[in-house]
Amino acid sequence: MGFGMFFFGLAFMVGWAAAGAALVYGLVVLVRIWPRDWVRREGHPAVRLLVPAPAYLRLDVVLATSALLVDLWLVSAAIVFGSDGIFTEDWMGYPGMTDPSGQGYQAGVVSALRTMAWWTSGIAALCRCWTTAGVQVCVLPLAASWIGSFDTYYT
Repeated sequence: MGFGMFFFGLAFMVGWAAAGAALVYGLVVLVRIWPRDWVRREGHPAVRLLVPAPAYLRLDVVLATSALLVDLWLVSAAIVFGSDGIFTEDWMGYPGMTDPSGQGYQAGVVSALRTMAWWTSGIAALCRCWTTAGVQVCVLPLAASWIGSFDTYYT
């Protein structure tokens, strides 16, 4: 087994715990800031709408970290599941027999990552979580392009 495959397998396994812990911590922060002000009380109405209160900014940073960990887990899961007879990258080693049902796997993963990026960043922007929206727009489309660049047995 190649070092790259070992790395993504390890990231996949550790990702469950890290993403779960980050989401639980995000819920704890949300419960702690719930009674506080979510919108600034002073300034122009546009500034009050676009610039969240300090407690809400803390929640945004926690959500951005959680989103990053979930994104890394999702990308490592796509690579781990795709290494079983679909991808032929040199650092993955010989994946075994090719999976004939995997012809659309790469395109499906790329499409799913891009769709997830736009939906999650849109929801984050609607909720005024600007950091989270930026993380989702930066990480997932780049990961989709990277996975789309892999050689497969079918190309």
